[in-house]
Amino acid sequence: MEQHREVVIIGSGPAGYTAGIYSGRAGNKPLIITGMEFGGQITKSFDLENYPGFTEKIDGLYLTEQMRKQSEIFGAEVLADTVVEVDFSKRPFTIKCENDNVITADAVIIATGASYRKIGLANEAKLTGHGVSYCATCDGFFFRDKEVFVVGGGNTAVYEALHLSTLCKKVTIIHRRDHFTAEQINQKHLFETPNISVMWNSTLDEIVEDAEGKKVAGVKIKNTQSGEITSYDTDGIFIAIGNQPNTDVFKGQVELDDSGYIKTKPNLCATNIDGVFAAGDVKNPNFKQVVIAAASGAQASMEADKYILSTKE
Repeated sequence: MEQHREVVIIGSGPAGYTAGIYSGRAGNKPLIITGMEFGGQITKSFDLENYPGFTEKIDGLYLTEQMRKQSEIFGAEVLADTVVEVDFSKRPFTIKCENDNVITADAVIIATGASYRKIGLANEAKLTGHGVSYCATCDGFFFRDKEVFVVGGGNTAVYEALHLSTLCKKVTIIHRRDHFTAEQINQKHLFETPNISVMWNSTLDEIVEDAEGKKVAGVKIKNTQSGEITSYDTDGIFIAIGNQPNTDVFKGQVELDDSGYIKTKPNLCATNIDGVFAAGDVKNPNFKQVVIAAASGAQASMEADKYILSTKE
């Protein structure tokens, strides 16, 4: 099916739905294309308590469902499909989807987010949210006074460990090399923190479940030099080996940085293509927070509305 929209939003996480709310209120009748992951990464968080306006814990799925409903109230339409090809070389822009939907648009907001890099262990996905986490800022509070492990050796892992050290009894970093790649100033801070220790030349070999298979009970760590595998009890494992922006379909269409994140103009959501904007984690490798993604979606929508008005003058 072919159709034309003034604004098309690609992605259905907090950035995408918030862009839909603002764009709908501006009268642009936006189309939100969900992608394969409805609601984005936040739907895997079961105990969200740092999003403003909620005094009780909520889960991420509930939050994004409310955002979706709110966007629809203001005139947004949600299309359950996945974008497979875009053409930003001419106007109107063309967006092709997996289910043969073809949409043209005057303005496009990319809000496809970023995915946490996984290790790929057998029960990693099953235990995500039940002792396995990819965000210390999101989930660290639930491990207060407990012993946890962090996997990684870059800035992300060091930041995660330092944050957890203020909450947890003990933090152990598992790193496959004998040195970190994190910035020296961050390493210095880490080595000076008494409740953080490092297991060099080591990898996470297995995540051990409890007897009921419902949560993390321990880990098995393999020494890469000796091959020895050692078991440890733990309450949680934080995997911090980086993020992968969901931008493959946009390669060659908008400017990306060396890590694949979409480049935007300073303090803006505008890309190098007039009329194409980026919001949320797809352009922001530093702050993986729902409130920041939502704010970015609002900004992108307002920039897109301003752009559309400028084309009508």
